[in-house]
Amino acid sequence: MRVLIVDDERLARAELRRLLAAFPDVEVVGEATHVEQARQQVEALTPDLLLLDIQMPGGTGFDVLEHLDEPPDVIFTTAYDAHAVRAFSVNALDYLLKPIEAERLAEALERVRQRGHVQQPPETSRPAGTPLERVFVRDGERCWLVQLAQVPLISSEGNYSRLHLPGHQPLLLRSLSYLEEKLDPARFFRASRQHLINLDFVETLEPGPGGTLVARLRGGPEVEMSRRQSLRFRERMSL
Repeated sequence: MRVLIVDDERLARAELRRLLAAFPDVEVVGEATHVEQARQQVEALTPDLLLLDIQMPGGTGFDVLEHLDEPPDVIFTTAYDAHAVRAFSVNALDYLLKPIEAERLAEALERVRQRGHVQQPPETSRPAGTPLERVFVRDGERCWLVQLAQVPLISSEGNYSRLHLPGHQPLLLRSLSYLEEKLDPARFFRASRQHLINLDFVETLEPGPGGTLVARLRGGPEVEMSRRQSLRFRERMSL
């Protein structure tokens, strides 16, 4: 497991290195002390895991994640931040309160292993152009690492995109056109200028006005395809 430590306090980074040395499968590949450096280090080193401080110069740990195309697994570290702890209680991300205890760190690392997101070493890592699999989103106090395969529908809101999940519709700071280029074309289809649909969630198809198609997605929402995209969809599916 390749780990990047992000913390503006030298002593905190040193303590994490000391604690991580007890885990033979963990390699600390680098350190960063502020938001921009963290972003650059993630892109250059492609770590499996970030040990990410919340408060740092130039922004927060959340700001780091929001600027990454596809964030690695994350364990947040914080001296004490009631606001952050409240946020983590409703999402899948983990966090550690400082001073970090070895036992608690071991639990968090094991949770990352069980997720199974640890990537292959750099020489065998996935090639450029591999479809985007997950994104980090923040909606008020809530944070998610969203697996895009679980998103039935994505809609456009200007330069941003809305992810339609059961019970939640967080806004992603990426345009729909950007996502269309990054997502797996075998799974996601551009139904119109406003919508990308996940084909795995298409339950039924019905004729719409003017030769269009209307896709009903599992869970209820209906999406009318544009005429041009309806034609492309028919050709693609041999309808």
